[in-house]
Amino acid sequence: MSTLFRDVAGGLLCPAGSVVCIGAFDGLHLGHRALVRRAAARARELGLPAVAVSFEPLPREFFGRHAPPPRLSLPRAKIEGLHALGADLVGLLRFDARLSAMSAEEFVEAVLVRRLRAREVWVGPEFRFGHRRAGDIALLRAGGARHGFEAHELEPVLLDGERVSSTRIRGALAAGDFAAAARLLGKPYSVAGRVVRGRQLGRTLGYPTANLRFGNKVPALRGIYATRVHGVGDRPWPSVSSFGTRPTVGGVEPLLEAHLFDFEGDLYGRRIEVEFVARLRDEVKFPDLPTLVAQMDRDAAEARRLLQYNRKQACA
Repeated sequence: MSTLFRDVAGGLLCPAGSVVCIGAFDGLHLGHRALVRRAAARARELGLPAVAVSFEPLPREFFGRHAPPPRLSLPRAKIEGLHALGADLVGLLRFDARLSAMSAEEFVEAVLVRRLRAREVWVGPEFRFGHRRAGDIALLRAGGARHGFEAHELEPVLLDGERVSSTRIRGALAAGDFAAAARLLGKPYSVAGRVVRGRQLGRTLGYPTANLRFGNKVPALRGIYATRVHGVGDRPWPSVSSFGTRPTVGGVEPLLEAHLFDFEGDLYGRRIEVEFVARLRDEVKFPDLPTLVAQMDRDAAEARRLLQYNRKQACA
């Protein structure tokens, strides 16, 4: 059986039945983790595959395409994270005009019944779905009574008396509070991807970078940061990173550029993960390259100080 499907229409994927959880799963925070793990545990008890169903683009991105909300994670990271939490099969459904017009009842029949033969369906608190968000836990339970599955709503996951949510995490990141974001996520906030070739301007300025694209998504961060890069050495590699459009050199596309301190080697094509430790400053447009380089020198020095790193500690 394939571990990923994208379409609402198609043949039966789970002939013996399945346990399904549904959500946006942006960032895979503590609430998402609890939901997926509960569904996976029930699937193991019943001897059935666990299926996590999400959407790409997210509905909020589709309806707000002219001013899309910031994303915490990219699709590949979501898929990998869902599998790591116990999902045997991931549905990353294409959210388009057709799916947005589908009623909640049609969604139940097309996806939960015909594609997945759901035996149990798990959703988070206040979950809504279907055209005009008309579907809720009551509709799921009514559909389950007709089609032979049970529907369950997971209790809210609270931290400091408030519900854990992607909105809270975006707020913490915007404020540069990476400790709060890590508590809500259950791990430090990071962005993963494959290193791509850029204009190599950083190399000419004395700051070669490993570049990660964020696709057509709006990142939850913008600015200059002290970071650690995973996937290069035996330990996380201290670094300073820029996440933005590079206005001084006329950039447009959001790009994550990580300068690894005292690193020598070729990272093109390698998949790395950039962990954010502290915010240094906003992204600004400088009048010329010498002014930019002078600020980069200050940024690098501050990042080294915050990460308690010097040249003698270069990673092996």
